[in-house]
Amino acid sequence: MPAPPDAAPEADRSPHSDALLAEVAALPALPGVYRYFDAQGQLLYVGKARNLKKRVSSYFQKSHDGTRIGHMVGKIVRMETTVVRSEAEALLLENNLIKTLNPKFNILFRDDKSYPYLKITGTRETSRPAAAKPVPMLAFPRMAYYRGVVDKRHSYYGPYPSAWAVKESITLLQKVFRLRTCEDTVFANRTRPCLLYQIKRCSGPCVDLIDNQAYGRDVAAAERFLRGETQAVLDELEARMLAHAGRLEFEQAAELRNQISALSKVLHQQAMDNVSDKDVDVLAVKVQGGRACVNLAMIRGGRHLGDRAYFPAHVEDATQIQNLLAEDGPALGDPAERVALQVLEAFIAQHYLGTAMPHTLVTSHPVGKPLLDALTEQTGAKVNAVHQPREHRRIWLEMAQKNADIALARLLAEEGSQQARTRALAEALGLPDDELDGLRIECFDISHTAGESTQASCVVFEGHKMQNAQYRRYHIDGITGGDDYAAMRQVLLRRYGKIAEALRAESQEAAAPTETAETAEPAAEGATDATAGLPTGPRLPDLVLVDGGQGQVSMAREVFQQLGLDLSLIVGVEKGEGRKVGLEELVFADGREKVYLGHDSAALMLVAQIRDEAHRFAITGMRAARAKVRTGGSKLEDIPGVGPKKRARLLQRFGGVRGVASASVEDLATVEGISSELADAIYRALH
Repeated sequence: MPAPPDAAPEADRSPHSDALLAEVAALPALPGVYRYFDAQGQLLYVGKARNLKKRVSSYFQKSHDGTRIGHMVGKIVRMETTVVRSEAEALLLENNLIKTLNPKFNILFRDDKSYPYLKITGTRETSRPAAAKPVPMLAFPRMAYYRGVVDKRHSYYGPYPSAWAVKESITLLQKVFRLRTCEDTVFANRTRPCLLYQIKRCSGPCVDLIDNQAYGRDVAAAERFLRGETQAVLDELEARMLAHAGRLEFEQAAELRNQISALSKVLHQQAMDNVSDKDVDVLAVKVQGGRACVNLAMIRGGRHLGDRAYFPAHVEDATQIQNLLAEDGPALGDPAERVALQVLEAFIAQHYLGTAMPHTLVTSHPVGKPLLDALTEQTGAKVNAVHQPREHRRIWLEMAQKNADIALARLLAEEGSQQARTRALAEALGLPDDELDGLRIECFDISHTAGESTQASCVVFEGHKMQNAQYRRYHIDGITGGDDYAAMRQVLLRRYGKIAEALRAESQEAAAPTETAETAEPAAEGATDATAGLPTGPRLPDLVLVDGGQGQVSMAREVFQQLGLDLSLIVGVEKGEGRKVGLEELVFADGREKVYLGHDSAALMLVAQIRDEAHRFAITGMRAARAKVRTGGSKLEDIPGVGPKKRARLLQRFGGVRGVASASVEDLATVEGISSELADAIYRALH
């Protein structure tokens, strides 16, 4: 029978609902942001457009069969859009959503807020009344390495690309300006100068070897140096030296001469330094083998502080989407260069939008004007991107590009080695090797101190790497202290009990007679399949590693038999003769013979890596739990401003750390020497 005239051929029929297609057709020709969701409500992709109607329609009008984008488009069942006033606003909203929602098909950079700073304390303190009693620690600011929330009372310089860069700068400032680095509690209780004074790294303010005016001049000079005002600092030091020499104060003049010499030596240590550029970020991109690296080099105060490499996720998926659905406009001809530009712009948007940034970027690829306009709108000052730099900027960019090449080559080598280890383990244990990217291994370990604070750890290996976000610790109680077998039984029951129940419910549902449409009851709102919730929580792994020999494996076998789970999943790691590394043997719960992989086996290297990570995670959890039990969660020694005398008064008044922790702020403030501000700090530290 022929098809009706108005019926569309099967090949041309859209897999999407009429409601979704109608929603797409009704979109306005305005700038905005769109979001795609699958049937489970998972966010697939976030995109921006100058023209929402034109851009979104291209997803559903073009054929993407056999591509990754076709795979994504086939999953779309729901769409959300937001209309904005300009493309710059669309860019801001798009990257805020990407950073917070982590869509599956976008280029994603880890949201790294852990940049360290160099802190100089108390230099912006203006809230103290003039008649207040002077505090020695505030009169003599200290330098410190710092991460965390910014306090307006202090000055912060950076950010620096690494902890090493901060500590190197602190050492430099100690040599030239001799500022203190000791904690306030140490400073307040010194009776003689420390070793740093003896080696001329500190001017000894703790024992009044320098007055606060002279120390303040050194602090001001150090801050100007950190801001890049190097020549002004040198000129001031030289003027002071000549003034002392004119007054025949040759010792003071010699000290300033040494400072000038040290500062000049520092300025000539790095050929990369250039005082004409104060704050600049240099960005270089390398794309290879489906992975990408963005190398960020930081110039602060005219000094090259070092660099840091970033490796985004979902590069291949996101770039295919961008390439196939590119809007009109100039584009680089080489596909690899086009991908590199997309990665660079994604990094700039996700890294800088919403944070402070320098006004000059030196980049390996030309950055689009809409992105620069959005950054300019955010910072309130024009942001420039220099693509083909000259002179010292060109040298900086070449260095950044070389570092990006090295970092990406190292990453690809490590990933190749890790994939080889995964394959070797799969072959040794007879596991399927067609889906190694999804191979999931969970490993358990028990840790305690003579039976105290028993903790069990579960670490997860999946996608050829350890998945830190899926690690779990289990506090073990209700057992005899030191009974590792009982602890293993408890953690396995807690880990896999609900999974076993879900699998049983699924099998019972599959075995039940199929209901007709007339007799079937509608599912309750929000109800899902028994296993539908498993991906959001623990799921049954492909392999369960137990750090232990035959005894622990026997306990795991009993648990799996009780739960009705497959015994072939359980593998124990048994220490070899003399407990030597490399002599471990694998013990199986299903009756197979022990396997010795060989000390140089790639499979054993992977097993040892996972086992050692489980051991580390268990030990750190146990130590934290033990410290919490013994000290009430925080030590008074760690609280700034609480020295030996104040600590003794607190412990004497409240009978111990637990008593101090249970006291209110008002009670703490009644102790001699404890101000209301310090009482509040103690209360917050212990809670």
